[in-house]
Amino acid sequence: MGRIEKLIERYTRYICLPWQKDLAGAQRAIFVVYDKNDERRLRTRLDLFKLATKEAGHAWKACDLTGAFSTWMAAVDYRDEYFADPGSLEMKLEEDFLEYVAEQIQEKLTAADVDDQTVVGVYGLASLYGYVRTSEIMAKIEKSIRGRLVVLFPGEYDNNNYRLLDARDGWNYHAIPITLHQELYES
Repeated sequence: MGRIEKLIERYTRYICLPWQKDLAGAQRAIFVVYDKNDERRLRTRLDLFKLATKEAGHAWKACDLTGAFSTWMAAVDYRDEYFADPGSLEMKLEEDFLEYVAEQIQEKLTAADVDDQTVVGVYGLASLYGYVRTSEIMAKIEKSIRGRLVVLFPGEYDNNNYRLLDARDGWNYHAIPITLHQELYES
């Protein structure tokens, strides 16, 4: 069995467990942590996460952030000036792009057909690297999580510390980690 299949197996075992209802937003988040080199393999198997979720009796909504930067940038009025001087884009990224990404996820989390039995699966985080931090996104959206938020996370997890693409200093977060190297954690 391959690494992605093992992750899906662990995810399946976890998502089938009864859901505790009185959890804070951060505790309703599940990070499926995988090696950054497995990004393409994972994407070809996204439907297996959806299938496992549905078989556990929960609805699944996908949120792909892969094209978020290009979509946002295409709508920016002064984009040509930013391309000429990329350094001037930093403040706009920290404020406006972060807000844009958070709104994209919140739209999925708060949609009319999403309830406390729905899983919103977020993927494409690697495409945000260098623009916004996952920790900042999570801080903005965690209160909107009704059911569960599954974040497909290319990076590392160690002692509640998550590192996107194994590159940045990590941050401590209380999400449920699903990894190849550790057994499932109870919520």
